[in-house]
Amino acid sequence: MGHIVRTKLCFSAFSVLAASVLIAASVAAQPAPISYQLTGDVGAAVYGTQSLIRGKNNEATALPYLFADYGRFFARVDTFGIKTLPIGNGYLELVGRVSQEGWRANIAPLGGLTDRKRPLPVGIGTFQQTPYGAFIANAFVDAGSSGGSLLEATYAAEVKLGSLSLYPQLGVERRSAKYANYLYGVTPTESIASGYAAYSAGASTTPVLGLAADYSLTENWIVNLQLRRKWQDSAVTNSPLVVRKTNDTAYMGLSYRFK
Repeated sequence: MGHIVRTKLCFSAFSVLAASVLIAASVAAQPAPISYQLTGDVGAAVYGTQSLIRGKNNEATALPYLFADYGRFFARVDTFGIKTLPIGNGYLELVGRVSQEGWRANIAPLGGLTDRKRPLPVGIGTFQQTPYGAFIANAFVDAGSSGGSLLEATYAAEVKLGSLSLYPQLGVERRSAKYANYLYGVTPTESIASGYAAYSAGASTTPVLGLAADYSLTENWIVNLQLRRKWQDSAVTNSPLVVRKTNDTAYMGLSYRFK
């Protein structure tokens, strides 16, 4: 029964991923031409991540902020890649992700557990810019320790209010059992050493709701903001290592907009 449920979840996530691309590609338009001129926002931001793991503090980190294109190369905050073949209103892309999902077992509540290295998601995707908003779909495999997969599909609209632009976002993420279990499972050996019950996580499907905003201070200087919430399903929340059902990520930055 568990295998059937995981298969259905996998099929559902793949269906959402494929539907996003098909809907976007059905709009009669052409992708923006490749131009070897830097366009977009380049600056710095403070990134905040709410931890799911027992005893781990929330993290705040100052890092560069990039949402920009140069020729076939692009950066979208935590996702980087290369545009290849035109498809619909965008391109088939080779993508990589800077993940924040790993954690270290360097505090007393996690004694007896091993560190979970940050995943290294790489794969393919597309960013479809249409008159009805942006459709983003990515399919990653973890080139790091888990060897699992991460699928995501996101829709983002744009609402302009003078100097303020709002970007409401709705999406879904699907982590394979190998991916989720590496981060949130407890092996029998760890169970003996730590006292936590052994746990094997299954595939996880996670709804995501977000709101990003850009505020123009001048023609080129922009304040960038984003808040996203994820609702974890039982494959994650049933882990003895996990202490909440939702987790939030946010950033606030200042960038220069190249046009």
